[in-house]
Amino acid sequence: MLEKIESNEILDRLPAHLKQFIKPQDYSEYSAIDQAVWRYVMRKNVQYLSKVAHKSYLDGLRQTGISIDHIPNMYGMNRILEEIGWAAVAVDGFIPPAAFMEFQAYNVLVIASDIRQIDHIEYTPAPDIIHEGAGHAPIIANPEYAEYLRRFGEIGCKAISNAKDYEMYEAIRHLSIIKEAENTPEEAIKAAEEKVEFLQNNMGAPSEMAQIRNLHWWTVEYGLIGTVENPKIYGAGLLSSIGESAWCMTDKVKKQPYSIEAAKQEFDITKPQPQLYVTPDFAHLSSVLEEFANSMALRRGGLEGLNKLINSKILGTIELSTGLQISGDFTNVIEADNKPVYFQTTGKTALSYRGKELVGHSTQNHAEGFGSPIGLLKGINLAIEDMSPRDLKAYDIYEEKEISFEFEGNIKVSGTIVTGTRNLQGKIILIRLKDCTVTHGEEILFKPAWGHYDMAIGKNVISAFAGPADPLSFDLITHTPSSTTIKSKKNEEKLELETLYESVRNSREGNNTKFSLQAAFDLVKKHHSNDWLLSVEIYELVFHQDPKLATEIKEHLDQLKIRRPDVAHLIDGGLELIENDLVLDS
Repeated sequence: MLEKIESNEILDRLPAHLKQFIKPQDYSEYSAIDQAVWRYVMRKNVQYLSKVAHKSYLDGLRQTGISIDHIPNMYGMNRILEEIGWAAVAVDGFIPPAAFMEFQAYNVLVIASDIRQIDHIEYTPAPDIIHEGAGHAPIIANPEYAEYLRRFGEIGCKAISNAKDYEMYEAIRHLSIIKEAENTPEEAIKAAEEKVEFLQNNMGAPSEMAQIRNLHWWTVEYGLIGTVENPKIYGAGLLSSIGESAWCMTDKVKKQPYSIEAAKQEFDITKPQPQLYVTPDFAHLSSVLEEFANSMALRRGGLEGLNKLINSKILGTIELSTGLQISGDFTNVIEADNKPVYFQTTGKTALSYRGKELVGHSTQNHAEGFGSPIGLLKGINLAIEDMSPRDLKAYDIYEEKEISFEFEGNIKVSGTIVTGTRNLQGKIILIRLKDCTVTHGEEILFKPAWGHYDMAIGKNVISAFAGPADPLSFDLITHTPSSTTIKSKKNEEKLELETLYESVRNSREGNNTKFSLQAAFDLVKKHHSNDWLLSVEIYELVFHQDPKLATEIKEHLDQLKIRRPDVAHLIDGGLELIENDLVLDS
């Protein structure tokens, strides 16, 4: 995919399983109407956000090279983003939360390259370039916030999810697509909304991924900074919404101090948020993130972590105290005294150390699964991993020695040692046996006929997390979204309107000096009487030069406000920019 994209050093580091989500940004797909939508939102935003956004926002707009007048070309933007250690890629709408966060861990900003329809100019439930490019990109110019975002991605992509999380992701993705698309029947939207609502009410206990997604929403997307009494905006969802950025500053939206409790607060992506969280500074965001990470299986491991992986039914990894990492689909754990004493994966499994697959322990070597005891030998307080060469000899843990081990929890291993694998500190992390039998009471866990037995060494599970230890161990190029973004259909009327927008845009940029704005307005009034934005754009151009035409346009817009009260405030907002001479640097 990246051969079609202007790459850079940051993008080159991306693993293949993330590159599968990237699509080229076809700049030619943006119509003049799209450019007008971008320009209107950006002009209104910058005018308003200069008063209510965190100071990093306007600084970031300049630093990231984002224009007020033109939709950004992301791969031109990359040259500027690279200076602050980041990059941007285009994707199609929502991507799975774990992938979104992993991109962040690589310092890559994911940007949905589509842009909202004019009918959704204030807010769209679908990710778009206004939200991502004008919301997320500027604020990452702040170094402390950028590090929070990277660290969030690093931790978040390891969060363990469950099957219902993915079902919810697909439901929200579908709803966002059809709600943004033109002419979607109301009954289809209603059915999609009901499905999302049903899932929200029947998710059961929230997974790690669900909780960290909540933290992401209430900070990265909808965060406020400062004091509860005098907050500023830094969340991309607010920075990119001319509706919610004003709404969130009213007393109708409850403000409360940001804490780890936000992990329990669900959200509805299709509606304005009734409450928001205020962080005193960006450092506090990182503090709460670390507090949450301390509750994750990533750091706690143990029986709880193994059970989370088993219940998730997703590819995951456990790390033992020796540093040995086992990646696969975990299906069973035997416990004793509230500790795991044996674990089992089913199907393709790989063994790694420090994120790199061990030679001879790929999914081909462990195609049918992997199981091993964990913990101490019964009656021996010294763990195998902590034994010195003298201890190992004393306990016959040597090549070609027949052994019969009984682990705590009634797990017995009998066989002949073939060899051992050690880590960088010299500790044994694996022992290979032949003619091996493994039992738990009367249950046989491994038979000699199954071949060599690789026994993992580790006194406990120190970590459990989603995904493989080494991404190269598994084929992760499997993403097949259930739905894709629906492109707007263009009839003759729409094509004519786009041509008029293009001509007016060229006139403003000095590329079409012979074009008649009066003629353009006459066509708008006659054939496109419900369109409001082009009349505002023409009004801007004639406001000082042609008072008579300006008056005519103003009268037309006043009539349009009566016919279309839903856009009256948008018209007023555009006129305010022009009549108050709110000229903005682009």
